[in-house]
Amino acid sequence: MKVEFVDSQRKEHGGQPVLQVLEGTPAQIAPSTYYAAKSRPESARAARDRELTEKIKRVHEANYNVYGARKVWAELNRHGIEVARCTVERLMREAGLRGLPRDKSPRTTPPAPETGRPTDLVERDFTAPRVNELWVADIT
Repeated sequence: MKVEFVDSQRKEHGGQPVLQVLEGTPAQIAPSTYYAAKSRPESARAARDRELTEKIKRVHEANYNVYGARKVWAELNRHGIEVARCTVERLMREAGLRGLPRDKSPRTTPPAPETGRPTDLVERDFTAPRVNELWVADIT
């Protein structure tokens, strides 16, 4: 992240002045660290992640962008690409890929707007002055 920042400012200010300005700040980076990061070859994990991300994108697009990590992982394994499910989840998250969530179960008895609701005849006062004076029921 620090290396990308220095690169973004390098064209305008130069590399060494940007590194000098960052000295003494929480974003400080040693010049040797910066130049080592620039010349270092890509790690094996980064290379595999890049290749897997392309395959994941192809599987996701081939299935109308509805497959989530579980189904993408199963599809990759069916094609002989051995990869852990957590790796597929991580790479999909980093690539901004998501499957479509399953719908909630349908509500089977929606109330019709034209049906009348029973009125509250006791006006929420459930105290009876004597026995058998007030009867209430609730059918749920």
